[in-house]
Amino acid sequence: MLDATPTPDAQVETLLEVNNIEVIYNSVILVLKGVSLKVPKGGITALLGGNGAGKTTTLKAVSNLLHSERGEVTKGSIKYRNEPVHSSDPAEMVKRGVVQVMEGRHCFEHLTIEENLLTGAYTRSDGKAAIARDLEMVYDYFPRLRERRKSQAGYTSGGEQQMCAIGRALMSRPETILLDEPSMGLAPQLVEQIFEIVKSVNENEGVTFLLAEQNTNVALRFAHYGYILESGRVVMDGPAADLRENQDVKEFYLGMSDEGRKSFRDVRSYRRRKRWLS
Repeated sequence: MLDATPTPDAQVETLLEVNNIEVIYNSVILVLKGVSLKVPKGGITALLGGNGAGKTTTLKAVSNLLHSERGEVTKGSIKYRNEPVHSSDPAEMVKRGVVQVMEGRHCFEHLTIEENLLTGAYTRSDGKAAIARDLEMVYDYFPRLRERRKSQAGYTSGGEQQMCAIGRALMSRPETILLDEPSMGLAPQLVEQIFEIVKSVNENEGVTFLLAEQNTNVALRFAHYGYILESGRVVMDGPAADLRENQDVKEFYLGMSDEGRKSFRDVRSYRRRKRWLS
């Protein structure tokens, strides 16, 4: 059983270390401005913040998918298991055990759910029996996918496609999954279900997660540690339980204050405050 609250400060192996990176798109647009974070082995670490804060760019910097969008890491370093990886290609990262689940539930629409899942095992060389066992493991975590295994992915629901995308990542036998906006466009009940599955995979299979999420409330209930990004900078970090109780986080991300729920207009006023970014 994993430690229930692993943090970067605990005596736990650090799998991923991002140190003061800057990312520029098209050689002119500065998106990340000195982002640093650590991801401990066996934990769920959340990247939080609004749209445009830099969460997805941070994940793509780790998985080395930036070049396909004319982006590059221009300063700082990224290490996985204490080895520099910011110059590795995405395929090399997959071989190292780092797999990204992209925002938007990317599936091969013309393939069935089961065919989609099996594409995740394409790089494996441990035999058909091992792959078949892992396929059953995925179906155990996602019973709905077992029911829809022969359905064409393009005709399944958004929730089923998100489950398929996560299941396909699991089929590669990853050590770390970079999970981008798993709640996007899903009903609250489905969001809760998917995060429960992420928690179970983390605890039972030992898979480490770094997830980017706008839904701060649900992310902080399931993550162990969190980093809050604003305008390409980390403005706050700490154990998830501490962030949930932090007054600024309550007010500006959970919409709550000592006086009760804040209006959206009040919360928006945070963007004009400078003290976190000073």
